[in-house]
Amino acid sequence: MPVIKVTLIEGYDAETITSLSRRMTDAVRATIAAPPDGITVVVEEVSPTNYMRGGRSRTPGAPIPGAAAVVRDYLAAMEERDVGRAKGHLHEDFTMTFPSGRTMFSLEELFEWSKTRYSQVGKTFEGFDEAFDENKAIVCCRGTLHGAWVDGTPFEGVRFIDRFELIAGRIVRQEVWNDLSEHRPS
Repeated sequence: MPVIKVTLIEGYDAETITSLSRRMTDAVRATIAAPPDGITVVVEEVSPTNYMRGGRSRTPGAPIPGAAAVVRDYLAAMEERDVGRAKGHLHEDFTMTFPSGRTMFSLEELFEWSKTRYSQVGKTFEGFDEAFDENKAIVCCRGTLHGAWVDGTPFEGVRFIDRFELIAGRIVRQEVWNDLSEHRPS
């Protein structure tokens, strides 16, 4: 069974090392048929004085926040209408696309567009999945929507899936799929 050895410069917290170890295990499982209990990850740390690259000692790079945690906080901020916090998670090239194929480039555009659709919307999450592709993280979340139509009539149990792409911990793309139009009053 595989044994993966990782050498890090001292200074990372236990949560970051645990996250790295889990992701290394996931990478092995996605590549070869190895059971999780058969995969060993060993993380060794060296002091900055014992690590050089290019003839210079280095310090550890900052840990990147977990992509699913970024998406969760962004969605919570959106539901709370904390626009400043939500914008703090967005990449400068952010776009979002909705079921009608409508692409928007700002939260203000989304808020204006949604005024004719519903007065309030929230999400109940059933799960989050993370994947990685070169320089970006991909997060898919799924669950159901609840809220109120423009006339105040409540709705609930509307299926949704959101797919996010993140670069350097910021959301660059959001794609939305849901059954809202199937439940919308005529």
